[in-house]
Amino acid sequence: MQDEMISKLFSSFTDLEKAISSARHTLEKRGSISKEILARLDSYYDILDKQRILATALCDHLNKGNWSEVNRHVQLINGLSAMIRDDAKAVLASMVDENDEATQTEPIGYLT
Repeated sequence: MQDEMISKLFSSFTDLEKAISSARHTLEKRGSISKEILARLDSYYDILDKQRILATALCDHLNKGNWSEVNRHVQLINGLSAMIRDDAKAVLASMVDENDEATQTEPIGYLT
C-alpha cells in the first residue's frame, strides 16, 4: 500500500511536469506572452524539483517510521503544489484580463 502511494506521488510529479511543459508550449505558440509569464512557468520546474527532493526524503522517513517527519514532508509537498496551482490560476486570470482589455479598447465597427 505504501509503495503504491509513493509510486502515485512520483507519477503525479511526472504528470505535473508534462502539464507545465504543455502549458509553456501552448503559450509560446500564442506568441504574445511576456517574459515574466514564461519565467513564472519556469519557476514551477524549480518547485517541482523541490517536491521530488522532499518526496525522496519522505520515503526515508516512511521506512524509518518517523511519522512526524512524514506528516511534515506531506504538508510541504502539498503546500508547494498549492503554490503552483494558485500562481497558475493568477497567470490565467491576468491573461483573461488582458484579453478583456484588448477587446474593450477595440473600436466597434459601426461606431467608427
